[in-house]
Amino acid sequence: MEAKKSPAADINRKSSLFLAIGLLASLSITFAAFEWKQHERGDLMDLGMALNDFDDLIEIPPTEQPPPKAPPIQQPKIISIPDDEEIDTDIEINIDVDISEDTEIADLVFEDEPDEVVSDEPFLIVEEMAKFPGDGWNKFLNDNLKYPRQAQRMGIDGAVDLSFVVDANGIISDIEVTRGIGGGCDEEAIRVLKSSPKWIPGKQRGVAVKSRMAIRIKFRLK
Repeated sequence: MEAKKSPAADINRKSSLFLAIGLLASLSITFAAFEWKQHERGDLMDLGMALNDFDDLIEIPPTEQPPPKAPPIQQPKIISIPDDEEIDTDIEINIDVDISEDTEIADLVFEDEPDEVVSDEPFLIVEEMAKFPGDGWNKFLNDNLKYPRQAQRMGIDGAVDLSFVVDANGIISDIEVTRGIGGGCDEEAIRVLKSSPKWIPGKQRGVAVKSRMAIRIKFRLK
């Protein structure tokens, strides 16, 4: 005959009840802890909102720095220098010279300055330009210039520009036509200029020099 167990001694039947009670207690503790953290976080956030109110803050004035001190001015030192400085060097002067009435003293001779070297090239610009002697250049042209017949037939008139050299003696040479009009006028202008008397040469520092000149001779039909 099988023996029956007592319900009070049956631990297996009560284990499920203890498990349910422990689970309920764990959930209660967990829920209470969660609610406590939420409440604590809310208080911190409210405290943060209160700190963001800057209206009640006190404005702090800026700190003023004193200006730097200027460095001290150094006064110049005055050093006295004696006007008279003694020289210890002995200078020997021989004054034992026999001078009598018959003693001849050589005259001082000053050498003349060497003459200025004059270049063979004519000066383009000089202090005094060469010029026709007197004031009769226009009269000389009227008396000696002849209008070429070829230029008259062709109706050519105008001005011929000439370049020439006047040497230190006033002689004319190296005549060139720098601007011509043709019809025989260029050749006539050269001829008249060659037949002119000696010119007054140009001068540089008061010395007659060779210089280059330019002149214009006009041809006009009547």
